[in-house]
Amino acid sequence: MSPSPEAIAVATILFVVIAAYALFGGADFGGGIWDLVAGGAQRGASARDLIDESITPVWEANHVWLVFILVLLWTAFPPAFAAIMTALFVPLSLSLLGIVLRGVGFAFRHTAQRLRMQQLTGVLFAASSLITPFFMGTVVGGVVSGQVPVHPTGNVLAAWTSTTSILTGFLFVAACAYISAVFLVLEARQRGRQELVRYFSVRATAAGMLTGALAGGTLAELSNSAPHVYDRLTGVALPLIAISVAAGIAVLVMLWLRWHQPPGLRITAAIAVATVVWGWGLAQYPYLLPTSLSLAAGSAPTATLVAEFVVTGLAVLLVAPGFGLLYLLQQRHLLTEADSEGELRVAAKLEPVATGPTAAISSETGTRVATALVLVVLAIRAIKDLFSRGDRG
Repeated sequence: MSPSPEAIAVATILFVVIAAYALFGGADFGGGIWDLVAGGAQRGASARDLIDESITPVWEANHVWLVFILVLLWTAFPPAFAAIMTALFVPLSLSLLGIVLRGVGFAFRHTAQRLRMQQLTGVLFAASSLITPFFMGTVVGGVVSGQVPVHPTGNVLAAWTSTTSILTGFLFVAACAYISAVFLVLEARQRGRQELVRYFSVRATAAGMLTGALAGGTLAELSNSAPHVYDRLTGVALPLIAISVAAGIAVLVMLWLRWHQPPGLRITAAIAVATVVWGWGLAQYPYLLPTSLSLAAGSAPTATLVAEFVVTGLAVLLVAPGFGLLYLLQQRHLLTEADSEGELRVAAKLEPVATGPTAAISSETGTRVATALVLVVLAIRAIKDLFSRGDRG
């Protein structure tokens, strides 16, 4: 049975919104990743200041995209929503925890008085920015590989710990770092910070190459784990993948030539990310859960789908202008005049905190990276052991 035109249209809207979250939310998470590896308190101060100025006005608003995705999936495709939320509730819960802890760390690190608390909240923000997109990627990998059953009875460990899921998790992290670094190049250029333009250009190039390598590895893995998706990615969805590859190469060339024009560079990088998301949606068609739940079988009644159009239209009329104004003001730097750490301290009547010894500063980057990696590894290992014992019992 073929899906109705209404179901196809709502699914299209869903993937458009997913692409928007991948761009705007991904740039936010990527900023936290670059914060994680920026260096010690003194060496990484200028990069972190730019990240704060870029993220502060919009970081909370970007999660509106995620809320819209969840509501749309829940109301328009309830069987798929129920299966995903049941089978993948562990990585989804870890992603949600990461979002919460990231917000806590980002908010409190500006007002913390003690150096130790500043470091703790900074690590919390940065590590959560790494953990959250990783587990979101494992969720997508579990869905794409077809390991989410239509009627799961609980957590399906294999669905989010498979090779495909882990590769997709790393791909999400690399893509977030890539799109964020490209946007930060433009932010630095607008502020006349040439040293940061070079700094983030190098990192955008490295992240772009890593993202391309991981995308190729994930595609190769899909030939074994998800033949249906792989066949369509290399078939009907191939033009979108080719556009993504071409846009990614164009971004690297522009960075190498130091052609840092905001419209061209930003739009080209956005195309490189968005077309991959749309290619995924096209490759998965006509399934919501390959190859067990079709779009036709998993769609809500026609009246509900029509209501989705009304809600989407209202969102475009009421919410989109607010987002447009927010991003416009942010690009013109009208929302960050009093948002630097120094000015926040003055507003809170806090004294600047002296930095620690040079040796402690130089080891801060290693501590941040080690903390983030340990959290990821321990979380996966503990949960895997827990559910393995449950399965044996």
